[in-house]
Amino acid sequence: MAKLIHTMIRVLDLDRSFSFYSRAFGMRESHRLDFPDFMLVYLRGADTDAEIELTVNKGRTEPYVHGDGYGHIGFAVTDIVGTRGQVEVLGFAPTPIKEFRQGEALLARFFFVVDPDGYKIEVLERTGHYQ
Repeated sequence: MAKLIHTMIRVLDLDRSFSFYSRAFGMRESHRLDFPDFMLVYLRGADTDAEIELTVNKGRTEPYVHGDGYGHIGFAVTDIVGTRGQVEVLGFAPTPIKEFRQGEALLARFFFVVDPDGYKIEVLERTGHYQ
């Protein structure tokens, strides 16, 4: 059986990206590989083994184009209102909290925020499917 271990995103400014993910979501560096042309920095949260791999291509100065295939990265949190407030205080401009319902049943509560490289992040409340 396969196990999801990481997702990779290309970042222009490692310090700025690391600051975003550590301050907004409490992720910490778990591993770093430094090569002559690029660097890989793996970030992990306390509640999961899955990581985000930040790839820095040395010497690149132009922002990356995401195209129309990229969707988002998802995080699950216990306190959606508190997390959104924290993200907003940090200056990261989250969207308003929205809800998906099926009839009276709450399926999801979530908001989005964009990281320094323009990647969308969906933050979902830990409920139902989103644990």
